[in-house]
Amino acid sequence: MIAAEADGAWIAVIQKMDETYAELVTQQVALEEKNAALEEAQAFIAGVMASMTDVLIACDLNGRIEQVNLAAERIFGPRQRSLTECRVADLLADSSPTSFADVLAAVERRQRITDREFTFLTADGELPVSVNGAVRFDSRGRSVGIVLVGRPIGELRQAYSDLAAAHERLKQAQQQLVHSEKMASLGRLVAGVAHELNNPISFVYGNAHTLKRYSGRLTAYLDAVHRGADDTRLAKLRAELKIDTTLANIEGTLDGMLEGAERVRDIVADLRRFSADRREARETFDLAALVRSALDWVTKAQMPEIETRFDVPEGLHAVGHPGHIHQVLMNLVQNAVDAIECQPTRRLEIEGRRGEDDVMLIIRDTGPGIAPEISSRIFDPFFTTKPVGKGTGLGLSISYRIVQEHGGALSAANHPQGGAVMTLTLPAAQKD
Repeated sequence: MIAAEADGAWIAVIQKMDETYAELVTQQVALEEKNAALEEAQAFIAGVMASMTDVLIACDLNGRIEQVNLAAERIFGPRQRSLTECRVADLLADSSPTSFADVLAAVERRQRITDREFTFLTADGELPVSVNGAVRFDSRGRSVGIVLVGRPIGELRQAYSDLAAAHERLKQAQQQLVHSEKMASLGRLVAGVAHELNNPISFVYGNAHTLKRYSGRLTAYLDAVHRGADDTRLAKLRAELKIDTTLANIEGTLDGMLEGAERVRDIVADLRRFSADRREARETFDLAALVRSALDWVTKAQMPEIETRFDVPEGLHAVGHPGHIHQVLMNLVQNAVDAIECQPTRRLEIEGRRGEDDVMLIIRDTGPGIAPEISSRIFDPFFTTKPVGKGTGLGLSISYRIVQEHGGALSAANHPQGGAVMTLTLPAAQKD
């Protein structure tokens, strides 16, 4: 019986030892897994720190350096003492704008360490560095150190210099595009003016040739009179030279020349008025006359076969700079003409209305309309759907700004029956 009890005790001890060993094996496996994860995490952190191009220094609250990355080791170079045996203050030059005491003061005040300029003593001499920092905490949430990350200011200055140069190139490109848009507007204006001037000048030119022919007849007849020709000869010569018809037509010819010259004068006066740069000047002008001028100057010069429906009442007076609004109207009409260029139906509908305090102009074309995905961008600078070389994307942007400066509004939408609709609103002139 005693032997049986002894055997049972040994069996229990052996079982307990097996359980303990199994538990130890399990703990060993878990420990090895945790150790592998820890090594992997350490390798990851070491890889991140090694790949950093910025200087990283971790120190305690007394400034003793605990760890640095590879970039710091490269900058400071070989030293008599390891960096981990130094303090942050040992790495700073006397001329450094920021000291480690300043860093501690900022930490005590719970301020962020942002863009502080340090001057480090490196193997190549003094090096200005822009430093950012943060407090390091332990697992219990207690502050135990400071982490400083810095980048040489020379690199930052180079980056800022590159950015400034890129910005300057962008400004120059924008100025060139604005100039291109101005030249395009000027080209449309010149084409329209040339077409408008062509008719009266042709009229003056033709009448001048007629008057020259009349002058030759009259000169020949007067020469015969001065030579003392008899009445029979003068009567025959008067019939041959059609002197009576010439005298009857000469007044009408001169009136035609005068009318053509006056028309040229009026066109030049309009052109001068439209091109005047009186930014602060505001005057009352007839929007109907302005629209008719813009419509004639654009459509007659480019697409004379276009169908237009003009329903703008005379006396639709607005207040502003007529030259600037004329530029806006030419841009709107030009865009409408471009939109219907390849369409089977080429029609422009222009309608004018007067409200209580404003006047409204509605321009509709029979083009493809405005795609929904670009409807919010058509007034953005440099945005255009036209092919390269046909548009700069500034026409509508400049027009939108001009209208806003006049206290008006410019909007775009699609017509239910197709095509785009541009709506221009301007302050109305007060009625007497």
